[in-house]
Amino acid sequence: MHKTTVLTLGFSCLLLLPATAQLGQVWTEFQFYSVDMQNYLRNHLTDTLKPLENRGQNALNNATGSANIPNPIQAGNSFYQDMIFNPTTDRFENNPVLRSHAVTQEMNRLITRGAVESYMGKDGQTRIKSKLQNTETTLNNISELSQSSNNIFQRLADTLSGSDGAFLPLMTIQKDQAGLQLQAIKIQQEQAKISGETLAQSILTHQSLQYSNLNLVNISQQMEDMNRTHRVDTATEAARFIRNTSQTDLFGR
Repeated sequence: MHKTTVLTLGFSCLLLLPATAQLGQVWTEFQFYSVDMQNYLRNHLTDTLKPLENRGQNALNNATGSANIPNPIQAGNSFYQDMIFNPTTDRFENNPVLRSHAVTQEMNRLITRGAVESYMGKDGQTRIKSKLQNTETTLNNISELSQSSNNIFQRLADTLSGSDGAFLPLMTIQKDQAGLQLQAIKIQQEQAKISGETLAQSILTHQSLQYSNLNLVNISQQMEDMNRTHRVDTATEAARFIRNTSQTDLFGR
């Protein structure tokens, strides 16, 4: 509970900040993403898990790490254990084990929808637009810096070629050389921002892939459960048929 409170206080201040982050501020950008995701989960728990929303929120809180995003596997396991030790049923499912599986999978789907909403929702698209605009501006800056470096280099070359060798305007040459170095540093700074953004996007892509893998695992598990249930029903029906046939033969004799 203490960890959850600290995280909430630490990230809630982001609600007072603008919804966009400058290029290269990858941690700030990720915090906006995680806050949107937590808000989505909090706002949709009641609709999705009612009347178990409080237990679901506790499972999410316990599974939330330092990046302020829940681990769906830990959250699902925590919720499942809680449902097993404190079983509940509803009018559609009286088996507490099956009920626990169903609720856990619904929580995983909720987390996946939260991830999509935080990235493709209104605020997420605002950040994407801002990020693309800032990237374009950065690329234009790199182009301008490169052109400026070319101009300085050309001026330096002209200065050297125009000298007769007896006297070199040393101060001019040193100034232009310093200008070239400064321009190179600026270009590297802008390129570093883009590299940082590439890393951040790779992390988000990897996270989305993990959610997709988890959903595929859940689908596979559901199919296996359905097949198992079908086999049990088939075996039960076969046993009932054999019993009825035996009784018919017995009475017929």
